[in-house]
Amino acid sequence: MRILGIDYGASKVGIAVTDALGITAQGLETIMYKGNDKMLLKRLDEILEHYEVSSIVLGMPYNMNGTKSERAEITEKFLHKLKCKYNHIKIETIDERLTTVAANKTLNFLEVNKRKKKGIEDTLAAVYILETYMNKKSVL
Repeated sequence: MRILGIDYGASKVGIAVTDALGITAQGLETIMYKGNDKMLLKRLDEILEHYEVSSIVLGMPYNMNGTKSERAEITEKFLHKLKCKYNHIKIETIDERLTTVAANKTLNFLEVNKRKKKGIEDTLAAVYILETYMNKKSVL
């Protein structure tokens, strides 16, 4: 069964998904939702159905010192919506500190131009969130 990774931002949401065996993570898309959670949840419905997702991992944006950021509080509200709407799916969070920084470093290393970078940095951050989760699970 597949696992979905989500990098939840203020206007864009990066989405990644594992392969059918749960071995690798691939970037799927960046959803431009501009704060409209209803639109975002509608797109997630389509993705969850198409990929037969069994669990979701949501990146939680903590401050560098481990405290909750303002964005983490907003993300927790979205997490509540996810848990209410998808109560049949296992939903977890994982610390996403520095995933966007890592995504940008990777894109800079690959010399991706700024215009293209805007469209894929959130998707790549979602891949890093999902890989972090998968690595954590394989250690346990």
